Amino acid sequence: MLSQSSFFLIVLGLFSFGQVKADVSKGELAPDFRLMDQNGEVHRLSAYQGGWVVLYFYPKDDTPGCTKEACEFRDDHAYFVEKGVTLLGVSTDDIESHQAFSEKYQLPFPLLSDADGEVAKQYGSLFQIGPIKFAKRHSFIIDPKGRIARIYRDVDPKQHSDQMIADLTPLVTAP
Repeated sequence: MLSQSSFFLIVLGLFSFGQVKADVSKGELAPDFRLMDQNGEVHRLSAYQGGWVVLYFYPKDDTPGCTKEACEFRDDHAYFVEKGVTLLGVSTDDIESHQAFSEKYQLPFPLLSDADGEVAKQYGSLFQIGPIKFAKRHSFIIDPKGRIARIYRDVDPKQHSDQMIADLTPLVTAP
């Protein structure tokens, strides 16, 4: 028969807590991926090589912080289009959830479903509590050569789009 402390250790082992390790660094090649968006279209990061990409991970569709962040990106979307920057949102929600979220808030950019959390894990952006996985609110600016130009691990959803625009402007207008 198991003691109470042995049982606790077994349960704790089954339900690992925290960020799942894997990470990327500024200047290194961004991990490629193949994910489907809210419209059933497949997106590969490598397909965007030659242009700037903002890859933003967020925890959950239609929650207050995630909605605020997505709507700020929506409201500033014309800037990204004008500068030729591709904006991609990623969470562990499924395609149907992304579709409903995108339609409800009229989001004009792809929301990619990383249901198994593998892409978030590659970017050091996966948080897991037992079987529950979600993406942490992290973002990456990826340069035209496919390298990580900037990493954001501390994101304020209310100001993140403005921060991206401020940081991207000198990069996308440089000769």
